[in-house]
Amino acid sequence: MQAIEANGASIPAIGLGTWELRGRTCARIVEQALTLGYRHVDTAQVYENEREVGEGLRASHIRRDQVFLTTKVWTTHFAPHDLERSTKESLVRLRVSEVDLLLLHWPNPHVPLAETLGALAHAKSLGLTRHIGVSNFTVALIDEAVATSPEPLICNQVEYHPYLDQTKVREACARNGVAMVAYSPVARGKIKNDATLARIGRAHGRTPAQICLRWLVQQNVVAIPRTSRVERLSENIDVFDFTLSDAEMDEIFALGGAEDRMTNFAFAPKWD
Repeated sequence: MQAIEANGASIPAIGLGTWELRGRTCARIVEQALTLGYRHVDTAQVYENEREVGEGLRASHIRRDQVFLTTKVWTTHFAPHDLERSTKESLVRLRVSEVDLLLLHWPNPHVPLAETLGALAHAKSLGLTRHIGVSNFTVALIDEAVATSPEPLICNQVEYHPYLDQTKVREACARNGVAMVAYSPVARGKIKNDATLARIGRAHGRTPAQICLRWLVQQNVVAIPRTSRVERLSENIDVFDFTLSDAEMDEIFALGGAEDRMTNFAFAPKWD
């Protein structure tokens, strides 16, 4: 498994996203993913599946220190005391002593960023997490967060796939030494009918999803595709033994000329 290095963290380049996975299905998919070789699992407080993710982790019998585990603090818990309390509650649900990465799930304009970042750094100092980062931050907010945070930030997790041009965010992450983590990396399956990705896939004997994930990996972007199907687990991780040409990379970049944002706005905060 290839890894992306950022501010002392080594993040496996392909991880398992768990948004929308619930109950026994979630635990089973996490267990099977780890058994197949995944070493990166992503969850969040608002997903309401941290308990099941923890069950899958334990059922896999993979050593805890071999798995890069991420969770995200929801926006209503950004005040310092609330952030610490909610993080400890996440650890109880996951049944772990610490996570590898703790993220702010979305920006919250009602809580000063410096205050929240201070609380996030404090969580790290308490040993609740090994690393900290942010999610869904714009270019301006990335610059502000890196300049403000008492502790190094290791990533910005954002939606990114061939139909959504995130060049400016990717460049801001690189400029600040922050890794970029892509959720919805296969546009929630929309890429499966894409003629360009299918043609490139035929040239390499790969599926459109594998071409898409390889495109991200070659940008040094971490991808966390979500699936509830075991066969997709194997497919998504099998992207490290071929290389896309510069021309193929450019063809895929060209698909993002028109923004096509797939974000689940049920989870996007709606501020007054």
